[in-house]
Amino acid sequence: MRDVFIAETGRLLDEEPRTALVLADISAGHGRFADAAVKHPDRVVNVGIREQLMVGVAGGLALTGMRPVVHTYAPFLIERAFEQVKLDLGHQGVSAVLVTVGASYDWAEGGYTHFSPRDVALLDTIPGWRVVVPGHPDEVAGPLRDAVLGDEPVYIRLSLRRNATPQPVTDRLTVLREGSRAAVVAVGPMLDNTLAAVEGLDVTVAYTANVRPFDVTGLRMLGHDTIVVVEPYLAGTSDRVLRTALADRPHRLLSLGVTTADLHAFGTPDDHDRWHGLDPAGIRAAVGDFLH
Repeated sequence: MRDVFIAETGRLLDEEPRTALVLADISAGHGRFADAAVKHPDRVVNVGIREQLMVGVAGGLALTGMRPVVHTYAPFLIERAFEQVKLDLGHQGVSAVLVTVGASYDWAEGGYTHFSPRDVALLDTIPGWRVVVPGHPDEVAGPLRDAVLGDEPVYIRLSLRRNATPQPVTDRLTVLREGSRAAVVAVGPMLDNTLAAVEGLDVTVAYTANVRPFDVTGLRMLGHDTIVVVEPYLAGTSDRVLRTALADRPHRLLSLGVTTADLHAFGTPDDHDRWHGLDPAGIRAAVGDFLH
């Protein structure tokens, strides 16, 4: 996903003079954005390891009419620089395209400083953000281009985790199979684990990479009052959105995602999936218990 992002951003810098790129050392070196910095020295800005400044610079660029793309690890951009996202973008009434890597625990060996399962929940406290969580590298370029050519605030959450097959990235839920007992909505890179988990169960499975705004109309049209959502970030992040969408009718909702436990463990991303119940066996057990 990161390679697709770098290549597409390079093309956008070539094609769209309004586009600017703001970095904080991450991805700035050889083989990443070094060539783009040489070609566009006035529109590729590397502020060094100063993430708050990075967002402040993006806000200043946006105030001049530029369209800044801001990029680093998720915990550094969304958590460390959250005050600047809130003030220098949101409060100033300007927007940017925030693109992160690292996701919840992609670089597990980097430790807790590089984990960011709370990012989408944090952005939910600022109105108006579109949030895209691709599940495959082929789901990156289109949403990125749309974001850069648009004017709304957009967060694109890239990951090393990926599904085997890309899905359409639209504003609507993509229904992959239908069943009668429940609807299971998989977000981004959670799709393959979810499909493996519910194999043989009589449930509808739907997919989305566009989580904000969430397709609440599509959710209601699935025709189920028993809903399971499987997200690759903090469990319960979408509870408020989904419960509001279903507030006029009785429903049951199970939210699966990264738990709040501080495990004090490194391991691998697969280990963390298992520890948080997001591997196929963990999802299967949770869904099975919920349906009985």
